[in-house]
Amino acid sequence: MSSPKMIQRHTRAGIFIHWFNAACWFFLLFTGLALIQNPELNPLGAWYPKAVRAVFGGGANLLVAHWLVALIWLAVWVVYLFWGMSRFVAPFLNSTFSLEPNRDIQWMIKKNLQMTLGYKMMAKLVKPLGYDGHLPPQEYYNAGQKLAAQGIIMGALVLIGTGFIMLFSKYFFSAADTWLVQWSMTVHFIAAGVTTALLMVHIYMAAISKEERPAFISMFTGTVPAEYAKHHHQLWYEELEEK
Repeated sequence: MSSPKMIQRHTRAGIFIHWFNAACWFFLLFTGLALIQNPELNPLGAWYPKAVRAVFGGGANLLVAHWLVALIWLAVWVVYLFWGMSRFVAPFLNSTFSLEPNRDIQWMIKKNLQMTLGYKMMAKLVKPLGYDGHLPPQEYYNAGQKLAAQGIIMGALVLIGTGFIMLFSKYFFSAADTWLVQWSMTVHFIAAGVTTALLMVHIYMAAISKEERPAFISMFTGTVPAEYAKHHHQLWYEELEEK
């Protein structure tokens, strides 16, 4: 039996920044939750901050670790942005923020119906209405991936901005600026929650959903089966075939 035809989807640089990003985000989430001492605000309750602070030897060390990893994450991203702007970053942003409303809105509605009702039930309900069950063709990223990426990018920018306000508050802010720091903490917390929710959807769709399993594997190998690309990212596949 011959092996399926494979198509290059990710570069080594893309794979590295993806997993580096994932590792940093998990660490920052892990430590960030432990920095919330109020059990009424911490979704994990009072036990979690106590346990993590004990591991790090106190709240001060925990905060330093959180800051340090955040700054390393940001520094690597700055280098990546400058080094790979034309080759990686600009194409990613162009693809992520280019939406075709009619096609992408249809895809979002139909895909959510498929996931909610299941393929068989959806076919029974919508075929009488003239819908054949096929999703509109998608590009390198589908509509769901685009919207999730947009939300994560915006969330990351908010986290960076509010994080810097909190980081430098001890050195450059006066007592009159306390309100700004307090609001930054609140917005930082909300942005982290929204971004984490989007990442959980991303993890489910990429790593748990069997339908998208080839995409998950491609984040290790860099390639996807041609049949997968043709079925899930038809417009991108056709673009490659024309080259």
